[in-house]
Amino acid sequence: MLLGIDHLVIAVTDPDAAAALLEAELGLAATGGGRHEAGTGNRLVFLGDAYLELIGVWDRALALTHPIGAAVVRALDAGAPGLVTYAIATDGARREAMRLRAAGSAISDAIAGSRVRPDGETVAWQCAFPPLLGPAEAPFLIEHELSGAEWGEEARRARASFVHPFGGTARLVGVELAVPDPKATATAYASAVGIVVPPGPGAVPGEREAQIGEQSVRLVPLGGEPVGDAAGSEPDARVGIRATAGGRVLRDLLGVRFARL
Repeated sequence: MLLGIDHLVIAVTDPDAAAALLEAELGLAATGGGRHEAGTGNRLVFLGDAYLELIGVWDRALALTHPIGAAVVRALDAGAPGLVTYAIATDGARREAMRLRAAGSAISDAIAGSRVRPDGETVAWQCAFPPLLGPAEAPFLIEHELSGAEWGEEARRARASFVHPFGGTARLVGVELAVPDPKATATAYASAVGIVVPPGPGAVPGEREAQIGEQSVRLVPLGGEPVGDAAGSEPDARVGIRATAGGRVLRDLLGVRFARL
């Protein structure tokens, strides 16, 4: 079963510097992270069990061998850091991948992944990937191994009550993506991961919107009617975060527009 948005993959040149920027500007603390064997490393900003993954590259050749690493390399090579893809949490990646493939999806089988934390503990998961990752492509699926200092019951309870530096708890409420053709992207979502994204309420012509678990995913035309109230050009990705303290904060950071609500 698909549970909701698991995490947003944000390509950055320096994960530590990106984490410091998010804390300084939005009051959100990075409390996890580590190094992947496939040439990338990250810092994680947890929003309950959802999180922002600030990911950079430490070995380009290795990164290019992995779907996520390759997407990050493409973004950084193009001088366009920002959101490159995102993950949908599932309670059975292998089962979901088999079901989708039987229905004609080109999604991969479930692939095991892991990361070594700074304390030496290994965090493990399984992912299933569509043929291509990108902001205008379908998301991938992930199932975490629910154990240890990061995904065990005690860790998850602590995350639920974690007070960020701005003075409250925070949750991911949704993501909005500006894509060249929302209808085509919606078709990719349906065929690859079985997520139907119907036409939205109509505030922006051509928009599409779906609820996945507790979060919303909104697709709007690239270069269409501006959304949001910050001055300047619109980033292609906008992320909504609900906070339990402080007022509304809107910031364009790391190629993403963050709205702390």
